[in-house]
Amino acid sequence: MMFSSIVAALLAAQSPAPEADAKPVQLTQESKAAIRCSAAFAMVAYGQSNGNEAAQKWPDLGTRGREFFVVALARLMDDTGLDREGVSRLVSTEAQRLWDAGEVDQVMPACLLMLEASGV
Repeated sequence: MMFSSIVAALLAAQSPAPEADAKPVQLTQESKAAIRCSAAFAMVAYGQSNGNEAAQKWPDLGTRGREFFVVALARLMDDTGLDREGVSRLVSTEAQRLWDAGEVDQVMPACLLMLEASGV
């Protein structure tokens, strides 16, 4: 799956995280938003790098989107105890949901605000 590859490549840039127990994780609204925006940024950045016309209408996310992705998901690992694989599953699932529902363009304005607020 394309989204799994994108997520795996971005997570590979992070330092190793300890394995987490296989317990259910309660996510805050902020964590859910970070996952949603990380997935959306990865999808748009991928589209931009491949010349996708729909992705070109958004600001370039190659650098800032990747940095947001890495910082937000590292924080998620710290907050939840999830390892890279666990976080990767969450982001991949959300990316697939956004794709299936056709919601990427719908969430991007709020995600861009979140990106600006992050200081990245």
